[in-house]
Amino acid sequence: MASRTRLIAAGSAALGLAGLAAALYGTGGLAGNSTASACAADKGAVARMASLARGEVAAVAVPGAPKPLPEIAFQGPDGEAKSLADFRGKTLLVNLWATWCAPCRREMPALDKLQAELGGDAFEVVAISLDTRGGDKPRAWLKENGIERLAFHADPQGRLLPVLQRSGHVVGLPTSILVGPTGCEIGVLKGPAEWASPDAMALVKAALGR
Repeated sequence: MASRTRLIAAGSAALGLAGLAAALYGTGGLAGNSTASACAADKGAVARMASLARGEVAAVAVPGAPKPLPEIAFQGPDGEAKSLADFRGKTLLVNLWATWCAPCRREMPALDKLQAELGGDAFEVVAISLDTRGGDKPRAWLKENGIERLAFHADPQGRLLPVLQRSGHVVGLPTSILVGPTGCEIGVLKGPAEWASPDAMALVKAALGR
């Protein structure tokens, strides 16, 4: 009888631990819950953007609520390690591109103009080159084509693309992700867009609350 009681107690303890684990980690763990809570601060941006994904930016998918993003790590202009956490407090347009991608090359001047028009303390276009060959080729391409306002970011080791493919954010290039000041996704576009168009400007301004 005592043995049976001990078995029941052990089973109850295991169930209790399992329940606790589910409570803590079932929605992404303590860190995930914290991130989801932080994302709530970007609800206003999502609401303002919802009706403005039209015209030249009609393909932008605005989520029903801001969503946590996987880790987005890359190199900064001087080769230093960077992540979205380094831009916390800014609204971002994270653009993934490569010199071998023709649509990527075509939209670069528009992204440069968007940065010129709206870039500053509240907003930045973060264009990340995914070229893994050619060394300085993407930096040289930007210079040769008069792209002067975008800081050079890159992932020459090719680590970022698989992460965003697994999360479903990327099926091809270019891909652009609108990120709120908390570091959460507030929009995603899988494909090119005319980012200097009035439609795109209106969408980004809505994200900024302007």
